[in-house]
Amino acid sequence: MPKIKTNRAAAKRFRTTGTGKIRRYHSHASHILTKKSAKRKRGLRKGALISDAEEKRVRRLIVC
Repeated sequence: MPKIKTNRAAAKRFRTTGTGKIRRYHSHASHILTKKSAKRKRGLRKGALISDAEEKRVRRLIVC
C-alpha cells in the first residue's frame, strides 16, 4: 500500500499549532488595500483557526 501524499497547496496555507489545532491566514489582504480601513487591514494580518466543520477535511489534506 503506497503512502498518502500531502497536498502541497494545502500544506503551504495551513499550519498546526502546538496543541494540534489548525491555523490559517485571512484572505483579501494582498491587493486593493486603499479602500480598506487600517483597522480592517490590521485584523487581516493576524492568523485565525479553522472552523470545526472544516477541520476534518483540512487535516486529511495536510497530515499524513
